[in-house]
Amino acid sequence: MLNTDVLVIGSSAAGLVAATTGKRVYNNKKITVVTMMPKTLIPCGIPYVFGSVEKTDNNILPAEKTFESSGIDTIHDEVISINRKDKKVELKKGETIMYKKLVIATGSVPKTSVWLKGFDLQNVFTIKKDKHYIDEIQSKLMRFKRIVTIGAGFIGVEISDELNKIGKDVTLIEQLPNILSLAFDKDLSAIAEEKLINRGVKVRTGESVKEIIGTDRVEGVLLQNGEFIEAEAIILSLGYMPSSQLASNAGLPTTNNGFIEVDEYMRTIDKDVFAIGDCAEKKNFVTRKSTPVMLASTACAEARIAGMNLFKLSAIKTFSGTISIFATAIGDTGFGVAGLTESEAVNEGFDIVTGVFEGIDRHPGTLKDAHKQTVKLVVGREAGVILGGEVMGGLSIGELVNTIGIIIENRMTINSLLTMQIGTHPLLTASPAGYPLIKAAENASSKIMFIHSN
Repeated sequence: MLNTDVLVIGSSAAGLVAATTGKRVYNNKKITVVTMMPKTLIPCGIPYVFGSVEKTDNNILPAEKTFESSGIDTIHDEVISINRKDKKVELKKGETIMYKKLVIATGSVPKTSVWLKGFDLQNVFTIKKDKHYIDEIQSKLMRFKRIVTIGAGFIGVEISDELNKIGKDVTLIEQLPNILSLAFDKDLSAIAEEKLINRGVKVRTGESVKEIIGTDRVEGVLLQNGEFIEAEAIILSLGYMPSSQLASNAGLPTTNNGFIEVDEYMRTIDKDVFAIGDCAEKKNFVTRKSTPVMLASTACAEARIAGMNLFKLSAIKTFSGTISIFATAIGDTGFGVAGLTESEAVNEGFDIVTGVFEGIDRHPGTLKDAHKQTVKLVVGREAGVILGGEVMGGLSIGELVNTIGIIIENRMTINSLLTMQIGTHPLLTASPAGYPLIKAAENASSKIMFIHSN
């Protein structure tokens, strides 16, 4: 029987950050991580294994080295049960570990598709966060020419684009009107779709698959409209669901969607058991409603909070909800969103105005790497508080989206942006006189002033 002060289940982003944060804050505590993965993949990098990154060995999270250098013990095994009364877990290989504090970071798994006829044929794949599995399907996909991806969320779009880049004939099918439409407003998602089509991916939106056709292996898909699309392989990109069965079996409450219920300190109903990452309950920062958002960035924020609160709570170290900061790139164009989109804000009943500005991300615009940059802000009309923002531009937009996330988290107003001091440089940023974030704020401000003046 082994003993540890803190036991972390899982070694992906959430588990890694929780363990290292816990060790930093409570250096005298023994921390142990149990993981089934000798090599942990970087989750967000998985689609790029099929093209840009080339192989899984180039997409490894340095968890093992980090644990070793931090003085954290690692055990390669699977936790099969949690006994909260006796504070112990049982491992698949027969070992028992006693703990004082437990952190559950079991992540998520691809949604099943048992409702779809033909889902169990050969060469129907999901995107699991498992190195061995990804190696296997990558090897198989390299032998195929015609591939159909079902589902145009971020993973579906990115993997379709990567396979297209290496010469595959890829058809992307999405039942919603546009790709990425759960993340972006229509104006941005339509542009993303157009760019993906121009790069060679065959995009079919507003269509749904009736069944996957084949005898033993995939031959194609049949759409609800009766059209048949030939394919040698199918990639199901239907989203993910929390891996929470271990916690549920231990008597920890879960939500209707299967997420482990937690408080703002990331504690479950058991004050000695924390849950973080994809398996843990999320609430939207603005609406306070439960949300199925699963992001490595959110998981790391939760992990830091759990790690800091393991043995003593701090009222200022809490998780106030996910801001849902998403970003992706299609070619040399980046797309990002933070907080509420315009359509989400309207559907929730917020009284809003929007501010939009299209500018250039370098100055002068004649610089070779200059790229158009569009910023859209969603603003509460009454107090001018920033509720959300969307950005489209060059590959530098990732940090601008993060900036909007900070603005939302600190409940900054339009006036705060209008008086904000920024640093600029011709080779690095937009012009200070035409900085798209501030110009979008000006646009929103003018609408509020016009409404008030009338």
